Amino acid sequence: MPFAEVTVNNGDEVGPWVRRFLLEHVVQERNLARNTQRSYRDAFLLFLPFAAKYRRRPLERLSLIDLSPEVVRAFLQHLERARSCGSASLNQRLAALHAWARFVGSRSPEHLEWSGRIRSVCFRKSAAPLLAYLEKAEIQALIEAPNSARIQGRRDRVLLLFLYNTGARASEAAQLRIGDVDFAMPAVTLHGKGGKDRRCPLWPKTAALLEDVVKTRPATDPVFCNHRGQALTRFGIHTLVERCTRKALRQAPSLKTKRVSPHTIRHTTAMHLLQAGVDMHTIRSWLGHVSLQTTRIYAESDLKMKAKALARCEASLEPQPRIPPRAQGVVGFLKSI
Repeated sequence: MPFAEVTVNNGDEVGPWVRRFLLEHVVQERNLARNTQRSYRDAFLLFLPFAAKYRRRPLERLSLIDLSPEVVRAFLQHLERARSCGSASLNQRLAALHAWARFVGSRSPEHLEWSGRIRSVCFRKSAAPLLAYLEKAEIQALIEAPNSARIQGRRDRVLLLFLYNTGARASEAAQLRIGDVDFAMPAVTLHGKGGKDRRCPLWPKTAALLEDVVKTRPATDPVFCNHRGQALTRFGIHTLVERCTRKALRQAPSLKTKRVSPHTIRHTTAMHLLQAGVDMHTIRSWLGHVSLQTTRIYAESDLKMKAKALARCEASLEPQPRIPPRAQGVVGFLKSI
């Protein structure tokens, strides 16, 4: 998000308050990660045009008083119906509006009541979804789905293999530069959330395919490009995974029952590492998790491991033959039954 001078505004116009929030609070005060900045920006790109249409006035003439809880709730319903957003996405957009309202209220006491009304809009409650991951046959079918005889197919295949090898997020793969890959090791440096970098080893096969894709391009070039030579976006990577999943259905029909995304491949990497006996701390470092608690969800979700544990204790659940009590009088008899 480009930095610019921020002028103080205590009026009711929405535009200056949004500008102050994004530049003064999100960038300067909080110094939030670039992806978080984009998330806040995208929330306003969706919300402000909707609010202007809802209030039937030009966006530039919107005032804070126009943005009532009614408008916010209508916006969330619009996202749910028109864009098929789930609870997590709705809560993400609402969190941005809450943060903005809190910022306005803290800078302008006369807008405290408005701020409180906006923040009174409740988040959606939803049950935690089951962790989706692919079995080894399914991930193999997915990686082999692209047509390696074509340039695009070779790029798609190495990208899928790279995601599985490293457990990288879509955003991390999108911003990967050729200079981040150490072909001699072989290893790769991933630029994760919050500006935190981590190194992951590469399989020789992954490194060889990557080297074939990048060839003699300069180190500053993106590794994964579209047909125009521009870096693939994270949305482009999502689309690529979905397209390859449809092709892989012929080899792995079970994929039809799963929603496959780049994050599903990331979960698959973690789950397969866990099943191979890799410890939690290594998996945490591999995926770039801040908290070990985030990594523990994979152990809790592995039904195969649960089934093995259940089989080990199954014998203890078998009914044991009852030994008749020795005669100890009436009181002893009563206590024994």
